[in-house]
Amino acid sequence: MTMHGGRRGQAERDAITVEIGYALFSSVFAAVLGFGAVAGPALLFDLPRGLERALPVVGTVLAAVLFLARVVSVLVRFQRTAQPSQPGRTNPDS
Repeated sequence: MTMHGGRRGQAERDAITVEIGYALFSSVFAAVLGFGAVAGPALLFDLPRGLERALPVVGTVLAAVLFLARVVSVLVRFQRTAQPSQPGRTNPDS
C-alpha cells in the first residue's frame, strides 16, 4: 500500500526493484573494495603471522559494515525521495 491509500502500480514496483538491485550491487562493490584494501596486503605480501591473521578478519568486519551501511543509506534515500504518483506529475496530490 502506498502512503495515499492505493495499491502500488507496476512502475512503482519496478522502481523499487531497480533500487534494491542498485543498493545490493553497489554494496557488494563497496564491501569488496574495503576488504581488498585491508586484507589485500596480508594476501599479497609476506607479513608477520599475527598481522596475516588479523588483517583478513578486520577486512571481513569492515566489508560487512560497509555493506550494511550502503544498503541502508541507498534504501532510506530512495524512501525519502518524493515519487510522483503518475508520470508527468510532480506532486502525488495533483
